[in-house]
Amino acid sequence: MPLVYIDLIEGRDPAQVRSLLDTAHEALVEALELPPRDRYQVVSTHPAREIVAWDTGLGIRRSDQLVIVHIVSRRRARQLKQKLYALLADKLQKACGLNPTDLIVSITENDDEDWSFGQGRAQFLT
Repeated sequence: MPLVYIDLIEGRDPAQVRSLLDTAHEALVEALELPPRDRYQVVSTHPAREIVAWDTGLGIRRSDQLVIVHIVSRRRARQLKQKLYALLADKLQKACGLNPTDLIVSITENDDEDWSFGQGRAQFLT
C-alpha cells in the first residue's frame, strides 16, 4: 500500500528504470512485510539542472545516477524503516549498480482514512 515516487535524472533506458522499480518493490515487500501485489510506483525523470540534492553537511558526494525515493505509507515502526533504508541501498547496489551515496529516501506517513484505491471508497475504513 505504500505509494512510491521515484525521481531520477534523465538518461536511463527503460530496462534500467524497470530494474530500479522492481528492485525497490522487492525491498519494500521484504522490509515492510507487504503482499507482493501491493505495488504503487510513479517515476519522474528530470534534467540534471532541475534536481538539487546536497548532503546536509554529511560529506556525501552525489552523481548523475541520483535516485530520490519518496514513500507515502501508513505508520511503520522505526526498525522497519531502518531495515527498508538498508535493503533499498543494498539491493539497488547489487541489482542496478547504484552507489548508496546516490540514494535518498523520505517517508511521509498517513492514516487509513487517507487512502482510496478506487470506486470512491476508503477501503481501509470499510
